[in-house]
Amino acid sequence: MDLTYTEGEEAFRAGLRDWLATVLPTLPVKPSPQDWPGRRAYDTTWQRMLYDAGYGEVHWDASPTQRLIFLEETEKAGAPYVGANFVGLLHAGPTIASEGTPEQRERWLPPVLRGDEVWCQGFSEPDAGSDLASLRTRAWRDGDHYVVSGSKIWTSHAEVADWCELLVRTTPVSEAVPKHRGITWLAMPMDAPGITVRPLRTLAGSTEFAEMFLDEVRVPVTHRVGDENDGWRVTMVTLSYERGTAFVGEVVACRRVLGEVAREARKNGRWDDAVLRRTLGRLAAEFSALWRLTQWNVSEAQRTGGVPGVGGSVFKLRYSHARQELYDAAAEVLGAGALDLGHEWTLDRLSSLSYTIAAGTSQIQQNIVAERILGLPKGR
Repeated sequence: MDLTYTEGEEAFRAGLRDWLATVLPTLPVKPSPQDWPGRRAYDTTWQRMLYDAGYGEVHWDASPTQRLIFLEETEKAGAPYVGANFVGLLHAGPTIASEGTPEQRERWLPPVLRGDEVWCQGFSEPDAGSDLASLRTRAWRDGDHYVVSGSKIWTSHAEVADWCELLVRTTPVSEAVPKHRGITWLAMPMDAPGITVRPLRTLAGSTEFAEMFLDEVRVPVTHRVGDENDGWRVTMVTLSYERGTAFVGEVVACRRVLGEVAREARKNGRWDDAVLRRTLGRLAAEFSALWRLTQWNVSEAQRTGGVPGVGGSVFKLRYSHARQELYDAAAEVLGAGALDLGHEWTLDRLSSLSYTIAAGTSQIQQNIVAERILGLPKGR
C-alpha cells in the first residue's frame, strides 16, 4: 500500500488547481433544485468544460489515484458535482469501461464524457431493494431483442435520462437456478415505447427519484453488457464503484462542513457544550480516518486493475453513519434554525437519512464485511 503521491500526480494536481481557479468564476448561477431540465443543462455543460480541458476521462481512463486527486480538488474548489449524470459517470460508465465490448465502449462512453447523454439506474424494485437478487422484472428473447416488463423504483434521475442501466431476470428462479443467477445487465434507451416514469417526492421536496413502469419494452440484444444471466457479477462491478470511489468528494465536503459547524458553534455560544465539542472532535478523527481508508481503497484498486474491492463496504458502512452524526451535530448547533428547509445543512441532514439504505443497506455491508473480510460463515 502506498499513500504518497508521485511527482507526476502532484503536477496533475497543480494543473487542475490552476484550471479550476480560472474557470469557476465564469460559471452561471446554479439552477433551482426543483428545475431538473435546468440542472441537467448546468451539469452537462460543466462536464463538457471538463472534457474540452482534458479532464473528461478522469473517471475511468485515469489511474485511481488521479481520480482521487480530481475529486478532492474539485470539491475543495467548490466546483459543480457530477449532479444529474452521476449514474453515467460513476456507475454505468466505469462498468461499461470494465465489462463492455469495444463497440459498446465506443458507443456509450464518449457521449457521457462530453455531457451529451445522461444515465439513470434501474436496479431496485418495490419488493427487491436491499435484497436486490429478488428482482422480478422479466426479459425474454424475441429475435434480436429482449422484451422487458416489470417495474423499478428509486430510479435516480429517470426524468432527465437518455439511458438506463437496467437489471432484468432472463431466467426464472428455480431449484436449479438460484436467485443470484438468471439476472442480466441491459442498457435501455429511455425513449423506447412502453416506458412510464412517475417522479417521487423526497422529504426535502425534490424529485430526483422516480417509479418506472416497463410494458414490453424492446431492448436490442447488442445492449446487453456481459453475458446473459451473468448480470449479478456485472452488477457487483457497478456496486463496487458506487461503494468504493463514488463518495470521495463527499468525504472532502463533510470535512469542510465539520469545520463550518465548529465555527458556527463558537459564534453562537454552543461551543461551551462539552458534549458537543467531544462529538465534533470524534467526527474530525472519523473523517480523517475515512479519508485514509479512501486512499487505501484507491491504492488497492490501482494494484488490482482499477476495480474497487470489498474495502468499499467498510468505507460505505462507517461513512453512512458518520455523515448522519455530522448533520445531527449541525442541527444541534443551529437550534431552531435546523427546521428551516432553506438551510443547506437541513437539506443535507434530510438526505443523509438515506445513506444507510442507498447503495446497499448498512446490514448488507455488515454481511459483506463479516463474510468476505473476516471470513465468518454466511448467516442462515
